Amino acid sequence: MIPIDILVWTGVLTFAAMGAMAAIERRFDLLGVVVLASVTAVGGGSLRDVVVGQLPPAIFRDERLLWGVLGTALAVFVLRHRLKRLRRPIYWLDTLGLGLFAALGAERGLDAGLGFWGTIFAGAVSGVGGGVLRDVLTGEVPGILYRNRDLYATAATAGAATVFALHRLDPSHMTLAVAAGAIVAIVTRIAGPVLGLRLPRG
Repeated sequence: MIPIDILVWTGVLTFAAMGAMAAIERRFDLLGVVVLASVTAVGGGSLRDVVVGQLPPAIFRDERLLWGVLGTALAVFVLRHRLKRLRRPIYWLDTLGLGLFAALGAERGLDAGLGFWGTIFAGAVSGVGGGVLRDVLTGEVPGILYRNRDLYATAATAGAATVFALHRLDPSHMTLAVAAGAIVAIVTRIAGPVLGLRLPRG
């Protein structure tokens, strides 16, 4: 089994790369690229930690990830003209990060003694919070409110709900619950465009 720390690093740095690429597409300067990469990478986890009462957020107690985010942002900025071909691999890494963070966020909510809705919120905000903050900073309506074809927020919610349900069935196997929750979130997101699934619109 891949160590959780490696998956966390993969997810955080992938989100950082996506934030940096979004900033470059909008022609932000170098500082803007670094800021948007950072917000996208650690915003969701920081919001989650605030919700569960873990202060200061974990990211500020282990700054290695912040240095990694900075390095990723700078690398994307320097290599920006060569990275367009990597959009598909980044999509898959982003999907992995979404599933992992949604499941780990739900685990953090359960550890804090939250009930069903609190756990769902902790998992969902961990998975999609950074992207919402990124969209707000770039002047867009958050994509999760209307770009529902790939079921991004729905996938995070489904993964968090899976963790909660399996933990209730057997609290002694949290690792299994987290793995299952991550898989459910990943499959749900992939199923959206593949099967043409989408939420009803107003």
